[in-house]
Amino acid sequence: MKIVFATNNQHKLGEIKKISKGQLDILSLSDIDCHEEIPETGDTLKENALIKAQFVKDKFGLDCFADDTGLEVEALDNAPGIYSSSYAGPDCNPEDNMRKLLHELQGKENRNAQFRTIIALILNGETHYFEGIIRGKIIHQKEGTNGFGYDPIFKPEGYDKTFGELSDDIKNSLSHRAIATQKLVAFLLQQKESK
Repeated sequence: MKIVFATNNQHKLGEIKKISKGQLDILSLSDIDCHEEIPETGDTLKENALIKAQFVKDKFGLDCFADDTGLEVEALDNAPGIYSSSYAGPDCNPEDNMRKLLHELQGKENRNAQFRTIIALILNGETHYFEGIIRGKIIHQKEGTNGFGYDPIFKPEGYDKTFGELSDDIKNSLSHRAIATQKLVAFLLQQKESK
């Protein structure tokens, strides 16, 4: 079963290939010669994931899935949400985003947050969604250098280390994207077997 993952993020590709244990043939955007930036103009993670998958389906006619992930912080009305990667402005980097988030949380006691991933899959003309959520807290300063994005300031429930301190193997087994991806892979393998 060949399917396109609407990403060129090698980290995400590696993660899903690991989870699917080579049982699925997963192509990236560059594998199908798609080099344009797909605009994410939706108001929700679900809309953005579908926009990316639909773009590939419409332009290349291939079954495809895409994900969108956001960090949702309770005390900030679930911000940064869909703006997680550009929270501190259009040309920001993860450091800028973390700095802004820690600044916004100054003086707030509620540090509850969750990472949420939505995967939209277009397969045989039907759309399916898979969600993964991991709850935790935003700590007061960075700890650890692993991972990317907000990992060094997010401590998942039940752990005394941040995503930035946990090994990739542990993080990949419990992360929001891993949960959504495991649901997706299980569904795709089931489809493959029923053919």
